[in-house]
Amino acid sequence: MSEIREVPVGVSARHIHLTQEHIEILFGAGAGLTVLKPLSQPGQFAANETVAVHGPKGSFAKVRILGPARKATQLEVSRTDAFSLGLNPPVRESGKIDGTPGIRIVGPAGEVTVEQGVIVAARHIHFHTSDAERWGIRDKQLLKVRVGGERGVVFENVIARVSDQFALDMHIDTDEGNAAGVATGDKGEIVG
Repeated sequence: MSEIREVPVGVSARHIHLTQEHIEILFGAGAGLTVLKPLSQPGQFAANETVAVHGPKGSFAKVRILGPARKATQLEVSRTDAFSLGLNPPVRESGKIDGTPGIRIVGPAGEVTVEQGVIVAARHIHFHTSDAERWGIRDKQLLKVRVGGERGVVFENVIARVSDQFALDMHIDTDEGNAAGVATGDKGEIVG
């Protein structure tokens, strides 16, 4: 009998990644992010700092920043969040922001308007290279993952992201988690 390919699931609420330049504009010259709690991926963390984001129709007052600083500023929202902001961002892999909507970001020391960077994050699984090799999974492969429970579903088009810098974890957004009755810490099974 073959091994059950079980992965932990993390449900990601709206959050933002900022460049160091934008951190300093929003929080003051020389500012950096401080760690609220580590995340599932090594070296990644939820910061104590939050910002407000303003779209054409609505805003969110306290959006958590995830650190460390990135090469590009990127706001990740659910489809429901996007409607509230008055935006229609595409579903994209993290970092692929060309042609996406922009947003106004307000911090305690200043504000920034980015011309692009708002996405609905594509569902994905971070695989450490050793897990991917053991299960025969390639980087960028599209997978199917079944989650059980009262509202069990099979998530299709789950992107495999493979690196020796990653820890095994599947990421879905709050809309997907709510629809399937899934919470952070639940398990999914790769079925295809």
